[in-house]
Order: sequence, then C-alpha cells, then structure tokens
Amino acid sequence: MSFPVPSTCYVVLAAVVVVYAQRHSQDSHTQYAQLGKDVTLQCGSVDRDAVVTWTANNTDLDASHLNGSWLVLRHVDLSHSGLYSCYEGSSWHLKYRVNLRVGTPPKEPVLMCRSNNYPNGFYCSWHLPSPTYIPDTFNITVKHDSKEIVCEKDASPKNRCYIRYLHLFSTKKYKVTLTVTNALGRNSTTISFDEFAIVKPDPPENVVAKPIPNNPRRLLVTWQYPSTWPDPDSFPLKFFLRYRPLIIDYWQHVELSDGTSHVVTDAYAGKEYIIQVAAKDNEIGTWSDWSVAVHATPWTEEPKHLTTEAQGTVKLTSPLFTSAGALGQFQETTTSSTSAFVVPATTKADESDRQANCGAAAISWVVGPVLVAFGIHFI
Repeated sequence: MSFPVPSTCYVVLAAVVVVYAQRHSQDSHTQYAQLGKDVTLQCGSVDRDAVVTWTANNTDLDASHLNGSWLVLRHVDLSHSGLYSCYEGSSWHLKYRVNLRVGTPPKEPVLMCRSNNYPNGFYCSWHLPSPTYIPDTFNITVKHDSKEIVCEKDASPKNRCYIRYLHLFSTKKYKVTLTVTNALGRNSTTISFDEFAIVKPDPPENVVAKPIPNNPRRLLVTWQYPSTWPDPDSFPLKFFLRYRPLIIDYWQHVELSDGTSHVVTDAYAGKEYIIQVAAKDNEIGTWSDWSVAVHATPWTEEPKHLTTEAQGTVKLTSPLFTSAGALGQFQETTTSSTSAFVVPATTKADESDRQANCGAAAISWVVGPVLVAFGIHFI
C-alpha cells in the first residue's frame, strides 16, 4: 500500500541537495602560510562586515577567530593545514574554499658530486637539511670552462642527475649551482671542483673471509671490484682492509696496491673476526665507503674421538694386605668388550723370596764346613 508524499518533503529534500551542492561545488584555492606566523583567510569577494561561518575540514570554527568575514589564525603550526570553507548567512551559501598549506622557506641545500664510474662521468645529488612541508622545486646547472653541460635527471631517485665527461684529464674546474624554490622562499648553493677530486669508487663487492685449514692464526679474505667501476685494466684500484676480533674495538689495517685477496697472519686462534674492505683509484680521488662487514673464525683443531677398544680407562685399587701380611694384588679394569683380567703384581716379590732362600742355603753350605775345619784345628 502506497502513501502520498507531501510536497513539503520534496521542498526540504531539494533544499538539502542545494546546500550540499553549494558546499562541495566551489573550486578550492591554495594558500601557503609560514610556520609560526599569523595568517588571514578572506572569504572571497564577500564584504568585510558580512555575516559568515568558517569551517576547517568540515568542522565549524568558533566566531572568536573572525575579524568581520575574515578568518584570523594565530601562530599557525602544521595542524592548521587543511581545507577551509566560508559560508555566507544562515542559508550556508558557500562563497569561498581554500586549501591552507603550512610550511617553511627552504634552507641552503646540501649538494654533493661524485664519480663512481670514472672515466665515464659523474653524478650530483642533493637534499635539504630540514623539510619544508610544502612542495619544493630544484634547478641545477653545470658549467665547465664556461660551457653549460646537460645534467640528466634520474627517474628515481628524483634528487639526482648524471653528467657525462666531455673532456678527460681537463685542468678546468666544474661549477655546479643548485637552486631550490617553494611558495615561501628560495635558496641556493654552488660548488666547484676538479675532475679528479670527486673520483670515489663504490665499496668492493662479494667480500668473503674463511679459515685456512691447519692454520689456527690465519684467515683468507677475498673480494671483487665494484660492478660500477667500468675499466679495471686502465684504471686499477688499490684496497684497504681492516679487521679485528669482536672482543676488541681496535682495528688493524693493511693497504694493498693490487690483487683482490689477502691472508691475515696474526689472527687470534679461535676468536671470531669482523672484516671490511675499501677501494680507491691508484692515483686520484678518495677512498670508498667500507664494504658490508663479514665474519670469520680461524681454523681450530677438532678433538679426536677414541675407538671403542681404545676408550678403556685403567683403574687401580689400593694395595691390599692379606691376613698373613703378604702384599695383595692390583686389579686392572677396562670398559672394552674384553673380559677383566688380574695382573699378578706379587710375582717379583715371590721371586725375591726364592732368591733369598737360595742365598741362605748357599751360605749354610759354606759356613758349615768352615766351622768343622776350625774345630779340628783346635783339637
């Protein structure tokens, strides 16, 4: 069963739709404000003394922030960023909408140029020492011998560009200028450098350290050239190795003019070591950063395991005396599969007794005739 809808309901519904459309159809503008400063938002072309209502992110603002139809915000911070809307009269007719962005002017940018693939070219990268919280635009120019060179910007990261060398072994300096701009201000920096001064390889790759069998104080360390270094034959690198046991904070260093391996000969036996390698062109530039640290422990001899038959342990009992005073026998016991056996420890004592008895009998046979002869002499 259907019921007729009163015409007043249609009117109310239409009014709601109109107000909603007015609130959301107005194009918004963008206004930037400096962090910590006061900011005033005007309600478009509305008269200064008109009755208006302001909202921030669809939340009504207190009338105490109003100066006529203007909205005044004191000492703005990042929380004040958002969408502000101004409505005229009680009908809430949307008159103006502005997107407020709070931020700071840019500080002097940090600019660095480096060649990690000499002699192909070099790249420059930059960043701001602190965020501005609003969009920034960077512009970089590179000049060599008064001639401007194109700096090809990388797709990622965006704060980097690449310059190809036009002339190798040039004595002319390169001059790079970076300018950063946003809605609240601008800043710039300039650096100059020689071609050779910015050569800095990437760290060595695939560093491996392992023990050397039967050498308890040695470790073999191997590595490879960085994959970004294009011509090792024409531009060889030298290497710097550092190592230390984990229990000590002091590093030991070895500089190697060529090769991609080294034997550490003074390691502490049984101690775990941490090892890193750096690289540098033989003639120009600076040392690379350290490679990823690797760990290794010198060779240690494994304990020997005895066989079942050789694992016997000897257990000797204390000498025991019989009731007649004779020395008892020592007993040997084994854990092997053979049966226990008794060592005749009294064998030597029996032989001594027999020898003593034999000696006594011999003396009696000698003394007897002498005494007889001595008696006959006196008769």
